[in-house]
Parts: sequence; structure tokens; C-alpha cells
Amino acid sequence: MSIDLSKMPKLGFGLMRLPEKEGAIDIEHVKRMVDKYMSAGMNYFDTAYVYHGGRSEVAAREALVKRYPRDSFMIATKLPAWEIRQESDIDRIFNEQCERAGVEYFDYYLLHSIEDGSNYDTYEKYDCFAWGMKMKEEGKIKHLGFSYHGSPELLAEILDKHPETEFVQIQLNYFDMTNPVVRSKALYDILLERNIPMIIMEPVRGGMLANLSPKQQEIFKAVRPDKSIASWALRFVGSLPGVMTILSGMSNEEQMDDNISTFTNFEPVNEEEMRAINDVTSDILSIPQIGCTACKYCTPGCPMQISIPDIFRTVNTLRRYPDDWRAKNFYRGVASRGGKAADCIACGQCEGVCPQHLPIIELLKEASEMLD
Repeated sequence: MSIDLSKMPKLGFGLMRLPEKEGAIDIEHVKRMVDKYMSAGMNYFDTAYVYHGGRSEVAAREALVKRYPRDSFMIATKLPAWEIRQESDIDRIFNEQCERAGVEYFDYYLLHSIEDGSNYDTYEKYDCFAWGMKMKEEGKIKHLGFSYHGSPELLAEILDKHPETEFVQIQLNYFDMTNPVVRSKALYDILLERNIPMIIMEPVRGGMLANLSPKQQEIFKAVRPDKSIASWALRFVGSLPGVMTILSGMSNEEQMDDNISTFTNFEPVNEEEMRAINDVTSDILSIPQIGCTACKYCTPGCPMQISIPDIFRTVNTLRRYPDDWRAKNFYRGVASRGGKAADCIACGQCEGVCPQHLPIIELLKEASEMLD
């Protein structure tokens, strides 16, 4: 069964950064967001086994699955290579996901975070592509694909070896098109050439492209004063051919309202707007930033309980605004709830799971010098 792109909403609801209250997902808040999203005629929900410490799939059950007919929405989740120790783990994880989400099948199922090295090796070792096809035959998966954080060379190799791949999820935004580590444009070109539908993650780069400097915001406002800063990033991605759905990890109703507005009567970017995007990109690239997307893969295994993404967010703010006292106050709050940057013991756990391949240990040393 091929993917009918005409039935795919341009905006997908990513369930990785859900609103929280007193340390738990705020289900009532999520329900309101789900209702707004569904009311706008959109219905693609993206979760994963590891999001919110395993609570995201449960939130999908409570806020979505229990409240809407099963054929009215599409739900995607992912198999985590790093949780597989033996072949039986695959079925165990999948069955647990079905129970958590309260579904008998997933519309889209992904091998999570394929990259050069361990994750891809694990999926090959346990023949996970063949397992996925078996699940398709049994009707437990409708469409099989993978999310990708590796090199263009490996992507081409995987697609040659696994023509059963129906779609691929990649990180893409106007900032990362020329990023020498992420290499979004090269990945995009490979998939476009092969006519493989793309799901886009990190279109606003973990919020970075919604929180630009005053100078950068002015570049956009001079052209379209009526558009939010985040909408520029989403419209850039939405204007590209071959894009099936764009995921946004929305954390509140204000973000939901803005994103729905962007994709209702969607306007592709024009030439003047593209020049503005290029000007903003050039200005961002002139200020070195830590390329953290706040995915939080690094935090659950940190023995010192360091909130690494929050610390990097602080460093990035201070690189742009050295005298920003609010950033330093923010760091004090982060450090009071977990470890300080100086507490890093250089175990390397975080670097082993970082999709952006950041030198986290060295960056935490820089953060410590700046903040501790």
C-alpha cells in the first residue's frame, strides 16, 4: 500500500515536547491542543518509545486514541535500537508500544535514529527491516520507514539495500541546509531523486529559528510584518517538493495556533522572502552556536543528572547576548534541579547518543567556565 500524499496533513503534531505540570505531562492541556489540531483538519501524530521517558505514547492514548475514532487519525512511533539486547526485545517493545498507545496497529512505524555505526548495525543484526515487513503483512504496521541522522553516503546505501522503505524522516531547516554535520540538502536531494516521501523533523531547530536576534527578526518583519518568526522556518520547509509532513514539537496552545495559521491557506515562500531567509541564515552563521536541538536523548543516562540541552541553550543565549542576566538566572534554576556543567565526569554516555554528534564534554567545560 503506497502512501497517499494527498491525505497527509502538511503539519504533523510531534509529541516530544509536550507541556508538563509538576513533573508530569499535562494531559488536559494536551487534550486541548489535540482538539485544536484535529478541528483544523490535521491528523498526523508522531511519538516514540523514549519520548518523555516513555510517557509520550501513553499521552497519545489518553489525549487522542481514547477520544477519537481510530480511522480519524494517523499515529507514528519508533523502534529504539539502543533498547534491543536480543531478538525477543523487538516484539516485546512493539507490544508494549501498542499497549501504551492503546492501538492494535500503527499507521507509520520507524526504525529510530539510524546513523553511521551502532544503531544501523543493530537494526541489521536483528533484521529489523524484515521484521517490519512481517508486521505489515500482519496488519500491525501500515507503512514502514526510518528516521535518519547519518551521512548521505549511508543513506544511499540503505535505500539500495532496502527498497521496501516507504518514507524517511530527516532533519531539515533553512539553517541546516549547508550544515557540514547534518548535511540536510544532500539527504534531501537523495530522497527527492528517488521519489521517497519525506517527513521533516526539527524544522524550527528545537525552537532556535523562532528565537532569533532582534536584527534577524527585523529582516523578516521588514518583508512580512504579519508573519511570526517561526512561520518563516515552517514555510521554507513546506515550500519544498517531496515533503510529506512537517513535524512540530508544540509545547503550548500559542504555538499550536500559530502553526495552524501558517498551514491554513499555506503560502509558499517567494523570491523576496527567500532572499530574506538567506540574509538571516548568513547572520546566524556569523555567530557560532551549539547545534543542540533539545531532543534530550542525552539526559536520561547522565549519571550526574545534568540538563545538557538547557545548559547549551544558556550558552547560546550568552554567545549572542553576553550581558543577558536572564540567561544566568535560568542556569541557576537548571543547576538547582540537577547537575551543574562542572559536575560532568566525562563518561561519554551523552556523546554516544547525540544525533547532532556534538562534542558535549568539551562544550560542558566551556559552559562551566562561563557559568559556574
